[in-house]
Amino acid sequence: MKYWFISVCLGIGILTVQSAHAQKPSGKAMQVWQDSLLSIGNRVFQNPSEPERIDANFRFVKTLVSALKEKNSFDFGFDQLKMISVLNSPDNKFRIFSWNVPLNDGSYLYYGSIQLKTGNGELSLIPLLDKTFEIQQAEQAVVSSSSWYGAQYYEIIQNADHYLLLGWKGHNRLFTQKVIEVLSLKGKEATFGKKLFSDQPQISRKIFNYTRQASMLLRYDAAKKRIVFDHLVPADKSLEGKYQYYGPDLTYDAYEIVPAKLFFKSNIEFTNPVRGDEDQYLNPARKKIEKKSGFNAN
Repeated sequence: MKYWFISVCLGIGILTVQSAHAQKPSGKAMQVWQDSLLSIGNRVFQNPSEPERIDANFRFVKTLVSALKEKNSFDFGFDQLKMISVLNSPDNKFRIFSWNVPLNDGSYLYYGSIQLKTGNGELSLIPLLDKTFEIQQAEQAVVSSSSWYGAQYYEIIQNADHYLLLGWKGHNRLFTQKVIEVLSLKGKEATFGKKLFSDQPQISRKIFNYTRQASMLLRYDAAKKRIVFDHLVPADKSLEGKYQYYGPDLTYDAYEIVPAKLFFKSNIEFTNPVRGDEDQYLNPARKKIEKKSGFNAN
């Protein structure tokens, strides 16, 4: 299918280009690429036709890869591309691109790549291939870049030899998700998932499920070195496990970040929470799109 082929475009080997370490990318050339990506990207999200959205995303991927072939493209921020997320790691060793394509049945396709910056100026692109609905026991699985639990990331935190990613993941027509992902890099290989969570030692990533009608806070509190999040509960005890009825109960929990561990703290004191960029992503469930996709999100 075309959405699979688009992912393969990002995954044709590992793209490597040589760059002069002290040079900057051509601002004019990169701006031209960004303008093209902006025009195509708007069609990915605004076109009411699902086949045309997927086709536009195919062209978006090809154009992005071409842009990244420019020497020293790592130094260009793509600041105008508000429809995708571009996050630089705190140590500036890599950046991660991620975005979603909404489908008419309320599910999403996710796309992404990790662009590495090496000490000798060589840039490498690691494609991320979304296999969400093929992953068994998603919270427990440790996966490679070719079996990614796709999400659109909005925050990155460095912790010892790995990175914590906070992501938004519109999941299906009934409920949405947010995720605390753990990324480890070794050379040109990316691994997602690691057993760091003190309250659930068996899991490798934390997945939050809640109704699409609600908004959930999940963000990094840098002052206290912790990840703060809404405590989610069902509307009634009889609805436990039916995530379309889950939402915040106005209390907050957190994971305190220490090297190689996330310590769970319940019912923390947290006032005046500011909801950030994580709630700005497109939610097509609130749009009137009539034609249904054949993609099965269940």
